[in-house]
Amino acid sequence: MSKLSLAELPNQIAKSLLEIEAVALRPNEPFTWTSGIISPIYCDNRLTMTYPAIREMVAEGFAAIIRDRYPDAEVIAGTSTAGIPHAAWVAQKLNLPMAYIRDKAKGHGKQNQIEGRVLPGQKVVVIEDLISTGGSSLKAALAVREAGAEVLSVLAIFTYEFASAIQSFEAEHVPLATLSNYSALIESALELGKIAPEDVAALKAWREDPQSFGK
Repeated sequence: MSKLSLAELPNQIAKSLLEIEAVALRPNEPFTWTSGIISPIYCDNRLTMTYPAIREMVAEGFAAIIRDRYPDAEVIAGTSTAGIPHAAWVAQKLNLPMAYIRDKAKGHGKQNQIEGRVLPGQKVVVIEDLISTGGSSLKAALAVREAGAEVLSVLAIFTYEFASAIQSFEAEHVPLATLSNYSALIESALELGKIAPEDVAALKAWREDPQSFGK
C-alpha cells in the first residue's frame, strides 16, 4: 500500500469500502437489519478479503496503529468469524502470535472460547471488522480479560459511531480505535457522488437515533 498517515486512513478506507460496495448507502430505500432496525446503510466488510490491495491497506492500517500506540502488544486476537483473516494478516506483519475468540465456548472437546494460546498476563490487541452496538466485540475483549490477559485495545475497520457503543467501551475501560467511521463515510460518499447533498441531514440523524429512521 502507498504510505498513508493515520490521519488520512479514515477517508481512504471509506472510499475503498464504497468502491467495492462493502458499504452501501440508501437513504431513500433503506435496509432492514436482522434486529429490525431500519437503516440507510449496510456494511459487509468481508468483501475486503476479495481485494488484495484493500485488504493490504486494512492490515497495514491496523499494524500502523499497533506500532504507534501499542508497541508492547504480544498477541493479535481476531473475533470469530469476520476478524479472523485480518488478525492473521496483521499478526504476520508484526511477527506476533495470533489467536481467535469464539462468541461462546465450544460445547465439546476442551470447550475453548479462545483458540490458539493466550497466556495470563499477555498484552492482547483484538481485531474486529465492524462496530455496531459494540456488544459482540466487548464480549470478545472480556473473554480475553477473563483468561487473565490484558486487552490493550479493540481495533476495527469501521464504526457507525453510535454513542451507546462508545459508552459501552468506556464503561468496561476497553480502548477502541477504528480505521474509518460513519462521519468519514458520509464525507467520502458525498465527494464520490454516492449520495446527494440533501441526503446528509437524514444520514446524520440516523446515527443520532437509529430507532426513529424511516418512521
